[in-house]
Amino acid sequence: MFGYRVPAPDEAMLISGGRRGLGGAPFRVVTGHGKFVVPVFRKVRFLTLSMCESEVTETCVTRQGIALHVRAVIAFKVGNDQESIINAGQRFLSDQEQMSVLTGRIFAGHLRAIIGSMTVEEIVTERQKLAAEVLDTSKTEMAKIGLIVDSLQIQSIDDGDTGYIDAMSAPHKAAIQRQAQIAQAQATQASVEAEQAAARKQAEYARQTAIVKAEYSAEVDRAQAQAAQAGPLAQAHAQQEVLAAQTELAQRQAKLRQQQLVAEVVKPAEAEAERVRILAAAEAQRMKIQAEAAASYDRVALDRMLIDQLPQIVKEAAGGLAGANVNVLNGADGLGEIAAGLVSQGLTILDSVRQNLGGQDSDGRRSGESESNGSGLLQLPGNKSRKSDDGPVDVD
Repeated sequence: MFGYRVPAPDEAMLISGGRRGLGGAPFRVVTGHGKFVVPVFRKVRFLTLSMCESEVTETCVTRQGIALHVRAVIAFKVGNDQESIINAGQRFLSDQEQMSVLTGRIFAGHLRAIIGSMTVEEIVTERQKLAAEVLDTSKTEMAKIGLIVDSLQIQSIDDGDTGYIDAMSAPHKAAIQRQAQIAQAQATQASVEAEQAAARKQAEYARQTAIVKAEYSAEVDRAQAQAAQAGPLAQAHAQQEVLAAQTELAQRQAKLRQQQLVAEVVKPAEAEAERVRILAAAEAQRMKIQAEAAASYDRVALDRMLIDQLPQIVKEAAGGLAGANVNVLNGADGLGEIAAGLVSQGLTILDSVRQNLGGQDSDGRRSGESESNGSGLLQLPGNKSRKSDDGPVDVD
């Protein structure tokens, strides 16, 4: 719209002309919104509110009398309040570049004053303290001209050819160099150790690789050898199993043959021997019984024969005495004594025969056998004999 003006966000619009609403200021300040300005009767100018920069390079003398070349950078701007805008507009509206020049000069003066009260060591080691003191001393003066400082940076401090800063830093440099050398030596040692460790690892890896290769090669060789021997080994195992089976079969056949021999030869032989032994025992028992029976029969028969022949023996003895020249002294009593003697002799002969038969039984002879002279005569004591078939008996 014709006559309507709007300032930029980083600008302040200053409207001059007219008196209403000025409040003693030579112009009206408008920021952040537009304003209708009557042409010809009002005049509009714009004051920047953006950040500005000023660089200061100054030679300053310290409290020790040592000249230092200091370079600093100041960042500043016009304050956002109406008073700061009015102050800055009255001073820099026609030539806003002068804000940087004037700010540099103001800070150069304060920088010289503050550095003059400090030593080189304090300036070098406490730059932030230096910047804070410069800002603090310049704040009031900068506010008067409508400017505020956002930051002050001391970029460099140089003592020129005096070498004071270098001398001051020499011990630190030496210590730093020593530390650097130590660090370098340690780094070198660490590097060497790392290289040695790497070499050892490589050697170990090579050794392990060689071992693995050797084991793999040996395993391949074993597998090939086993594969090559698999056929003969299988055949040998098969033959061994056949031999084992044949041996077991032969052992079984031998055991079976042994059992057959036992069944066919030993058992029959043992049975035959047992049979013969039983038969022999039975025969011996039979013969013993027969012998005992015969012996018993012979004794009974002999006793009966002697008893039967005893009268005949006595008779014969008496007949023999009849022809003998015997003197009988006491008559009939003496003759009776002779007859009694003959009977007694016959009984004695009978007892003797019985004793002889019992003695023959104890010597293992058959009880039924008797001594014979081959003529069928029974031998009696006193060279007397009798035939066994009841024939005549001769008495000497």
